[in-house]
Amino acid sequence: MRIGYARVSTVDQHLDLQLNALHAAGCDVIFEDQGVSGASTNRPGLSKALRRLRTGDTLVVWRLDRLGRSLAHLIKTVSSLRNRGVELRSLTEAIDTGTPTGNLVFHIFGAISEFERCLISERTAAGVAAARAKGRHLGRRPALTPNQIEAVRHAYFNGRLSMAAIADQYRIHPRTVRRYLLKNEVGRETLPEQLI
Repeated sequence: MRIGYARVSTVDQHLDLQLNALHAAGCDVIFEDQGVSGASTNRPGLSKALRRLRTGDTLVVWRLDRLGRSLAHLIKTVSSLRNRGVELRSLTEAIDTGTPTGNLVFHIFGAISEFERCLISERTAAGVAAARAKGRHLGRRPALTPNQIEAVRHAYFNGRLSMAAIADQYRIHPRTVRRYLLKNEVGRETLPEQLI
């Protein structure tokens, strides 16, 4: 069977162009998602189409971006289909994974995607190394300054304020207060029972 899938991102857009192309391509059944972003993981029409596909079937889309959220997601989806014995045909790009040429093109896309991931990883690592070399702190900014942390520790360990009261005062979560109280404490056995 040829199973078609059509999607538009907003309710104002129309599926007519895609539906006409899918009917002309000989689709037996067509599933739709209207007003669903490509970035959304919840696409009921696509889920139904994927469940309906059987070995030997072909999933037909008007354009590749109708199917995948990104190139990496598209590669993963098509690999999953291939493992099930299902082919993919994209009408606009003239890609059909059931043909040697279409399969080659798709593998080239996969190689480009892998190359892109490696470049991003290398750039990220280089950026982190450069930031550390300049002495920059990486990660989320601390919720409290060193002076505030000292004040929190003093207030708590001298029995003046509870963790909840400190959290309210500094507008942070009680778990954050607990983390600051435990940080750099060597003798944990000397800490109050509720902190350990």
